[in-house]
Amino acid sequence: MQTLERAEIQRVGAEFGDALIKVKAFRDNLFLCVDKARLRDVAMFLRDDPEFEYTQFSDCTCCDYSKWEHERDLPQRFEVIYNLYSIRNASRIFLKVGVDDGETTPSLIPVFIGAEYSEREVWDLFGVVFEGHPALKRFLLPDDWVGFPLRKEVPLGGEDVDFAHGDRGPAVEDLSMPHAGESFEGKTGSEDVSGR
Repeated sequence: MQTLERAEIQRVGAEFGDALIKVKAFRDNLFLCVDKARLRDVAMFLRDDPEFEYTQFSDCTCCDYSKWEHERDLPQRFEVIYNLYSIRNASRIFLKVGVDDGETTPSLIPVFIGAEYSEREVWDLFGVVFEGHPALKRFLLPDDWVGFPLRKEVPLGGEDVDFAHGDRGPAVEDLSMPHAGESFEGKTGSEDVSGR
């Protein structure tokens, strides 16, 4: 079945009308851009409908498009992307919502309990706030970390890192060492450069 002819598009469009903002197919994957105010309703519909049964929450991730100058799916700075899977139909669908700085988006924990840590990760690294999330607190970064490192305004490169026992480690760019499999000087990892 062609990706853009899938029943999910017609059923979600008929059930939620204007809440379905855009439909996109890319490499046989289906993306439904939905109004964040109806995100939980759409997710619950896809989970509970006996024809679809998207019962497995695979992942939640985010993209910061503040520096992106090309066409994109939603006008907001951030796109939060939910990856759902139907074991019954062996099919995958992605739900996308747009969020700007200072806005919130609903948490999907009431629909999929497995959304807890993925949403915390997005908050920890991008600063997107999930309304209704019971424990938005740091868990990948130190509690005293300032800012959100995957936002585009954070410069590339590294910084010295404080390790246990008072050691201070060099930034990542200070330790640029090739490893086996890495392409450098026209070679493709055919020499042992990893130190192993």
